[in-house]
Amino acid sequence: MTQAEKGEAENGKDKERDREREQRGVKRPIVPAAVPESLQEGRARPFKGLRSGEWRRREGSRCSCGLGLTRCALCCFQQIQSNFIVVIHPGSTTLRLGRATDTLPAGIPHVIARRHKQQGQAAYRDSWLLRDGLNKPESTEQRQNGLKMVDQAIWSKKMSNGARRIPVSPDQARSYNRQMRPAILDHSSGAKWTNTSNHPEFLVGEEALYVNPLDSYNIHWPIRRGQLNLHAGPGGSLTAVLADLEVIWSHAIQKYLEIPLKDLKYYRCILLIPDIYNKQHVKELVNMILMKMGFSGIIVHQESVCATFGSGLSSACIVDVGDQKTSVCCVEDGVSHRNTRLCLAYGGSDVSRCFYWLMQRAGFPYRDCQLTNKLDCLLLQHLKETFCHLDQDISGLQDHEFQIRHPDSPALLYQFRLGDEKLQAPMALFYPATFGIVGQKMTILQHRSQGDPEDPHDEHYLLATQSKQEQSAKATADRKSMSKPGAFEGELRGQSSDISERIYPQEVELGSSQGDCMIPGNDSEEPLTAHMSRKTAISQFEGKALGLDKAILHSIDCCASDDTKKKMYSSILVVGGGLMFHKAQEFLQHRILNKMPPSFRRVVENVEVITRPKDMDPRLIAWKGGAVLACLDTTQELWIYQREWQRFGVRMLRERAAFVW
Repeated sequence: MTQAEKGEAENGKDKERDREREQRGVKRPIVPAAVPESLQEGRARPFKGLRSGEWRRREGSRCSCGLGLTRCALCCFQQIQSNFIVVIHPGSTTLRLGRATDTLPAGIPHVIARRHKQQGQAAYRDSWLLRDGLNKPESTEQRQNGLKMVDQAIWSKKMSNGARRIPVSPDQARSYNRQMRPAILDHSSGAKWTNTSNHPEFLVGEEALYVNPLDSYNIHWPIRRGQLNLHAGPGGSLTAVLADLEVIWSHAIQKYLEIPLKDLKYYRCILLIPDIYNKQHVKELVNMILMKMGFSGIIVHQESVCATFGSGLSSACIVDVGDQKTSVCCVEDGVSHRNTRLCLAYGGSDVSRCFYWLMQRAGFPYRDCQLTNKLDCLLLQHLKETFCHLDQDISGLQDHEFQIRHPDSPALLYQFRLGDEKLQAPMALFYPATFGIVGQKMTILQHRSQGDPEDPHDEHYLLATQSKQEQSAKATADRKSMSKPGAFEGELRGQSSDISERIYPQEVELGSSQGDCMIPGNDSEEPLTAHMSRKTAISQFEGKALGLDKAILHSIDCCASDDTKKKMYSSILVVGGGLMFHKAQEFLQHRILNKMPPSFRRVVENVEVITRPKDMDPRLIAWKGGAVLACLDTTQELWIYQREWQRFGVRMLRERAAFVW
């Protein structure tokens, strides 16, 4: 038999094996998880690691890009490698994950239902739209004051025809809505509770949302407001939350990506984390992914930087409005500036709850609606997404209708009227007092880590080893920066009647110098009174609920140079699903233009707010950026492999992370 005949015979056997595997429905990787060193260095056989038949088919092909066979081999190998990289973007309400080569990720509710371990056990359910701070004595008054500011803003901005908008009183809609009764569309809604007759240990995603409240299951949302949902109740320990995440992610990988868990050793993972992150939590997540789930390697990167990759921008002020939190930071050339990071503890779910309160004032006809009911929360989210807008030209009472299809109930059709409520609810993002949240930490900054014994060379070590001169210079610079006048002092002087607005100049300056909450390492160089006053200022700042537009201006003002600030004003990228309202782009752009410092208004050529770059869904942009990251040549330097993690632990994050750990 000649050499060519032997090759054809081997090729035929390979094809036959492929057919058998496809018939069995088993998907096997055809390359090792790690990129061979010979490939990275561009020497030796470019298709090393591929099967013989695959090698011959590609070896015989010629380069279509004109760069030669070796380059094509590397491109081909990178494409295959990307198919074995899973990008995970865990949100507070939605988990998005998929292969780096997928056009769109799979998205599922980030929730799990766990069966009670003992009969008669009290049910525990994490809240969705409800939160702490809503039932304080001051909540109603604060909500009313916030609504007055919203109404004033609506009246002050003219419509496109130059006329003032005529406000619509909720009394006009209430009398009509209270008379409305639902029409029965069908005696069976078609919706069903999740079947739990087999008593599964857990249920994930949609199945968890549709668990009958009478069944013996606890409901857990493992991430709330962008952080791990640790609390004193059942399932609120760090171990329990990590176990929930492992179950949800493993289930989604098996069901939606069709990857058996035993094959994860062939795959690598890109994990997206918030811009303001908890180091201990990130460390635990990395350990879970590598050591428990069994991925062979991982890259950890920040959501904001991935959003710039996904949108194709080199620099931008990233405004991520999620369901539970809103984060703002400035990214320049793939680096998130630490001092510009802000996290606001409100998002789309707060708008949904505010919309429900406004509809109740207008006589909402569905009187059985409860914020503790998961299905009613889904309905309110749907009504918000359908009816709410930021278009000043839409005014007056309008008729609407919606359907309710709950399990074990008939399908009902409600008709009702709404006026300004559809505009007032999303405007609460700019006047967060309307949410009525009292006594909660509403603005979060990047705090210094408490330290980790596994990571000896952290910032505490660096501060301790600084020279006396460096410590003295840093303390002096901090004191000078604290005394600098605020960027918006002139604008805010006219608003002295509002106590919360009066402290804003101090907050703006605080962020530009103390946004990372780093206190000088040499306490002896700084008087105790100055140290305490700065801590008080930080506490006041974090207790203040900034509106979205002011948070953006604050973040941009914290940039180091005027040139960087100009870049940010000309490229404000809005991602996430919390601001997907009609005319949101024009509304936000108008508010930024009106409130930006006069000195920049003259020199910035145009303020551009981007809400749908390349007509992409803004909810998917960060995930898409993670997929782009997987295909970059420079990414090879960022991988943390399982053996390295076993040996060096969290020190690998300091060594390999693409951001300052």
